[in-house]
Amino acid sequence: MIVWVNGAFGVGKTSAVRELRELLPGSSVFDPEWVGAGLRALLPPEVMAGVGDFQELVSWRRLVPETAAALLAELDGPLLVPMTVLRQDYRDEIFGALAARRIVVHHVLLHADETILRKRIEGDEADRGAREWRLDHLDGYQAALGSWLRADARLVETDELTPRQTAERVAEIVAAGTARCGIVQDPVPREDTVAAAVLLFDEAGRVLLVDPVYKAGWEFPGGVVESGEPPVAAAVREAREELGVELAAARLRLLFVDWEPHGGPRTGGLRLVFDGGVLDPGLRQRLRLPEGELRGWRFVAVEEAAELLAPGKMRRLRGALAARAAGAAGYAEGGLPVG
Repeated sequence: MIVWVNGAFGVGKTSAVRELRELLPGSSVFDPEWVGAGLRALLPPEVMAGVGDFQELVSWRRLVPETAAALLAELDGPLLVPMTVLRQDYRDEIFGALAARRIVVHHVLLHADETILRKRIEGDEADRGAREWRLDHLDGYQAALGSWLRADARLVETDELTPRQTAERVAEIVAAGTARCGIVQDPVPREDTVAAAVLLFDEAGRVLLVDPVYKAGWEFPGGVVESGEPPVAAAVREAREELGVELAAARLRLLFVDWEPHGGPRTGGLRLVFDGGVLDPGLRQRLRLPEGELRGWRFVAVEEAAELLAPGKMRRLRGALAARAAGAAGYAEGGLPVG
């Protein structure tokens, strides 16, 4: 189990976690800043020169859940993680990797009024540079709070609480289970897979994308084909499970086959893209997303899709749309046409 203590820089996460360790028997502290410090020592200066925050490093976002999982394998009690995460896509990437390892995460947000936060930061004994860093990130915290953070974590108002009282409140929340992240715990495949996706359109020709909670970025509706399952049946099943839409297998037409090279977690293998046709307004009104797996859906034009999809998936979408317009299935490797 992980207790992830989030909040603005300077809100008192480290102090609260120090007290929390005494309240949760057998617990240990893991500060992901230690991973950042290690990467600063390991990566070439020219790489780090363009990095304003170590959270921008893909290696940091992969090593944090890996390190946490390794520590939990050595420890008996929960792992306490005091770490500010203000980008939702980073949250999805890290928490999704933990969920894939069957690790439960309790997400708690320590909050204080901005006036109080500024007083705490300015009165801190940290060096001037550290104080300025915290002050500079208050706007980012407020933006995250209003857009996604308040809804994702269990908020604890710390304005009038001591670190001990804050820790006691967090301990109560963890015991009650009200901060536990409801996130799908599908294991990351260890080998290449076959996956089936369905493209669904509106009357304007925009394509439907979904927003997973367990990884960064948007996706097509779809998923991994199970052992012994026909790909078309997998596409029908995924549409039912992810959207609550029942598609007829005979309605689906293969648009695109893309071989995706194995470049990291959740990648590698054949990706089949099927045309599900236009989703009529009646069905759109009845769309239901699975809690803990998808947080939203929308129809997007190609230009907007380019801002939401990873580059490889965007190449796959362009190939599928071209095949749809041509009336013939296409084939690609890494999203690039072959032959």
